[in-house]
Amino acid sequence: MHPKVKLFLSTAKRWQKEMEHLRLIVLDCCGIEEEFKWKQPCYTVQGKNVVIIHGFKEYCALLFFKGALLKDPENILVQQTENVQAARQIRFINIDEILKQKHILKTYICEAVEVEKAGLKVPMKKSSDFPIPEEFQNKMEELPGLKKAFKALTPGRQRAYLHFFGQAKQSKTREARIEKYVQHIFNGKGLND
Repeated sequence: MHPKVKLFLSTAKRWQKEMEHLRLIVLDCCGIEEEFKWKQPCYTVQGKNVVIIHGFKEYCALLFFKGALLKDPENILVQQTENVQAARQIRFINIDEILKQKHILKTYICEAVEVEKAGLKVPMKKSSDFPIPEEFQNKMEELPGLKKAFKALTPGRQRAYLHFFGQAKQSKTREARIEKYVQHIFNGKGLND
């Protein structure tokens, strides 16, 4: 048991009892190791992230880093948003839910451990799978170095920009977003850098 996790749980203002129960369930599985990452209890196998416990306003959850690869016979895994490619959550709003699903949770955790030990990878969308908004294409033609600067970004940064630009419903909004981030792209920065 990691001392930072113990401190985190002892001072949690919300979901304390639920997260303590989840911790005990996770630690009872498959030789998993406890760490503290991103200010949350995180569980690893062979140094690889498997599952994290985290709390939100409406629920607490187990988040499986490669949850998209799990079988999910109980149909309890939740994709947080349509853009999340790999991770999946199991959400809880009280201790009773956790206790009722204890054996199911252990099965999911053990499967996630096996997925990690096997070195399986979630097939991720490539930047080329995201459409380039017409307004961004026009801006790259207008500014000679923009296309080169964009291609020099990491694939993740490219996807983030394409998604962000493309999500705007109106052309005017897409243009404003593109204009705002042109210099970021030239500087080699991502959307949130």
